[in-house]
Amino acid sequence: MVRLLHASMAGQATAPKRSGKDGGSAKRGRTIDAIDRDIGDGVVATARAGMMRPLLVLSAGIDLLNEKIGNLCNFLVLAACTVSAGNAMIRYAFGYSSNGWLELQWYMFAIFVMFGASYTFKRNEHVRVEIFYLMLSERGQLWLDLIGTLCFLIPACLLLTWLSWPFFLQAYAVGEESSNAGGLLRWPIKLVVPAGFVMLALQGVSEVIKRIAALQNLVTIDARYERPVQ
Repeated sequence: MVRLLHASMAGQATAPKRSGKDGGSAKRGRTIDAIDRDIGDGVVATARAGMMRPLLVLSAGIDLLNEKIGNLCNFLVLAACTVSAGNAMIRYAFGYSSNGWLELQWYMFAIFVMFGASYTFKRNEHVRVEIFYLMLSERGQLWLDLIGTLCFLIPACLLLTWLSWPFFLQAYAVGEESSNAGGLLRWPIKLVVPAGFVMLALQGVSEVIKRIAALQNLVTIDARYERPVQ
């Protein structure tokens, strides 16, 4: 009787230990599952980063190219103002005018307008007309930029490049020159139109890559837009 009582008490005393082992196993099982999920998420994140890395390198190359072109355009603004002022002073002071210098002035203007568009886009300084853009969250702004660039900007630039290319080819084929006496060759400046739209489309590709990476938390970009001071 006493032995049975002791056996019963021993069984009750050891029962929680068995329960503890089961709980520990369950805890270890949950820990292993969590680790597996973390490893799986890490593998997916690494795969995404690996896929985006060459695209981000391409984006950085496009940004650098347009940055260099933008610096050249900044110089052309000063050069165009200098030529314009010089033409005016010489005309009024000496009664002399040159069609070549006058055309050079608007040639430089055309260059920094067409190529400056991609540089300005890179710096996110184009005037925006979106009504709700400033009311969106940061991710909402990234999505809006992504959709707008993919659906509107890049297709429009490619279409305008396709339409303006024959415009240049025709001028190049005949060696078009200015109809004004002492004017410049006309066909080289016509190449600026399709080339400018190509650079703007390339910058659009770069912005799409950066926003996709930002939406995946692979990079951080400043998508904020400040209205210009008026």
